[in-house]
Amino acid sequence: MSVVSRRILHLVSVVACAALVASCSGSGSNATDTSTDVAFHSCSDVACAGTLGSAAYQILLPTTWNGTLLLYSHGYRNAQPAPPGYEPVVTSAEPAPGWSEGEKSVGQALLDQGYALAGSAYASNGWAVQDGVKADEDLYAFFSDKVARPTRVYAWGDSLGGLITAELTERHPDWVSGSAPLCGALAGLNPNMDLALDVEYAVRELIWPGFKVTGYASYQDAVTNFSTAASKVLSAAKDVKGGGTAKILFIASLADAPLATKNFDGSTITSQVQASAEGVLTALGFGTYGRFDIEQRVGGNPSSNATTEYALRFTVADQQRIDTVTPGATARFALAMARGKRISADPAARAKAATLGDPKGAPNTPTVTLHTFADPLVIVQNESWYSARVSASGQGTSKLAELVTVPPAKFAESPGAPYGAGHCNFTAQSRIGVIAILDDWVRRGVYPGAVSEARALGAGSGFVPDVAVPVWPRGGDSPTS
Repeated sequence: MSVVSRRILHLVSVVACAALVASCSGSGSNATDTSTDVAFHSCSDVACAGTLGSAAYQILLPTTWNGTLLLYSHGYRNAQPAPPGYEPVVTSAEPAPGWSEGEKSVGQALLDQGYALAGSAYASNGWAVQDGVKADEDLYAFFSDKVARPTRVYAWGDSLGGLITAELTERHPDWVSGSAPLCGALAGLNPNMDLALDVEYAVRELIWPGFKVTGYASYQDAVTNFSTAASKVLSAAKDVKGGGTAKILFIASLADAPLATKNFDGSTITSQVQASAEGVLTALGFGTYGRFDIEQRVGGNPSSNATTEYALRFTVADQQRIDTVTPGATARFALAMARGKRISADPAARAKAATLGDPKGAPNTPTVTLHTFADPLVIVQNESWYSARVSASGQGTSKLAELVTVPPAKFAESPGAPYGAGHCNFTAQSRIGVIAILDDWVRRGVYPGAVSEARALGAGSGFVPDVAVPVWPRGGDSPTS
């Protein structure tokens, strides 16, 4: 079904339920409530910062409360110091995007609008989806008991936090009134890690035969494999005459990595190669030291390419791009991929991995997602995967609005794209606007339209109404398989 057709169905649904706005806005919401001054216990009476279940939390309260709690889930945090900087791991609470890092404009704007903000670290770092959901549950219970019972709860989060948000929303339609997964890994763990495996496998077959792609003996073993592979990828990217540059374009195409990133606009073939190399390196990071954390959680390798049909991944444009750099390269590289030794998942590990994030596509309450079109870490195709799941769930997409920001055609490498390219690279107004869109939907039963979306996200957001989001990379699992 086309995006336009879905919007028409949304509008029909809104009109049909106008007399019962509350029921159409989600079982955890109160669409008719317009209170702007709800009583609550202040931070002088409540411990607004502390620890719940070994996870740090923080609550921020407005002067006058509108009754809505914004429950924020932060993104992926390394379980151990990781390349390239090996910075100490982060375990601080995060009540709003960027708050713990000193970027407080979004949080302060929402406080000024009367929202209460709360966020937590998780009991562990790494792919900690279950810990993230538990932290949100504990923090909601604490807030309800100590501060006040919210009239509405909007769950939101970035990246891995977007996946946690989707999982929390599906589990708790009784108290989550609406949700906003931002740049979320909404396809879940297994599909995203299968793509990382595709990149690892291609690097092994085309660039470094000694690359160990799964089953690392230790974290250091994973880091060593990443560091060596990364060095060889960067060398290959510069090797135009020897075919290395074409290999990087080929490998990036396998994972549908974007041809633009935060610092490379993709307006020239050189820029596209640089963006592709960044996409490959990003996948290698999650495929190695990120994979080590996951394999420890699930007891083995959860990823597979045993039945993947790589020939289906390449569009005519992909082949033309690769073969322009090195004539005939696509066919030669595809043959090498076909001849390589495939990798099979441990069935028990894969089944357990599915419990660490696998949204069923039944949000039950209004859900507004936001993604950059050129995201090299969590590809925008996560949105099409989730949309397909929602459509297949039987409820259609009446509870889902997916928004995408697109970068300018050209921008300087430094400071880089102002929006639309890079992981979670949104303007502050876009983040604030998503909450405004969600609030209108939940409290007033107004399904967001293109005009209201553009107004809320701001003129300089890069928002493009009804942008065509590519489907999930073909040849492997699909949302309905």
